[in-house]
Amino acid sequence: MATLLNIYNQLSAAYGPLQWWPADSPFEVAIGAILTQNTNWKNVEQAIANLRADNALTPDAIAALSRPHLERLIRPSGFFRQKAERLHLLVAHLHTHHQGTIEQLLQQPLSVARAELLSLKGIGPETADSILLYAGNHPSFVVDAYTKRLFERLGILQSGEGYDQIRTLFMESIAEDPEIYNEYHALIVEHCKRYCRKKPLCSDCPLRARCTFPSQSPQEHKKP
Repeated sequence: MATLLNIYNQLSAAYGPLQWWPADSPFEVAIGAILTQNTNWKNVEQAIANLRADNALTPDAIAALSRPHLERLIRPSGFFRQKAERLHLLVAHLHTHHQGTIEQLLQQPLSVARAELLSLKGIGPETADSILLYAGNHPSFVVDAYTKRLFERLGILQSGEGYDQIRTLFMESIAEDPEIYNEYHALIVEHCKRYCRKKPLCSDCPLRARCTFPSQSPQEHKKP
């Protein structure tokens, strides 16, 4: 679908290269992907800063932490008990099957690595694809709530599509290039934070000319 590539080009022209995801290692990406579930990135940054200050950003270091200690470090990210369990389960899996490294898991073919990640408790499709794309440089498109909101308003999605259906649409429409998938997801997030909010700011939106949402609204969406 040429439209999806055109939208990518428009967003890229509007925002330039964003170079997401901020992390110093593939394992830090995996930690961030788990911690960002049901919270915002600022909270994740604080939790990761706590882990970094405690020299706890490796599988060995996470495995060595007691559950209460890990919970305290990641508390800013919310749902810290669940997330501490998920991190401990991930590193236990890595030590059992991949010599304690996320890199070895991610060296597998995309379909194999994705199925393995999805088999782990607490890792759903969005988290798995984030790890695959940003930590493993696999061409696996990440779908999130921003993606659904934006492309429903653009009239490309109809609101009933599931995660895998949306992911397949993007992956069949755009060449399998992890750099483009990486940048496209970052651009979608940036655009939805700036303009395509729950209460959108349509008047200055760079996609306004192709969007169906303003015309469907009872009144014009303007900046306060």
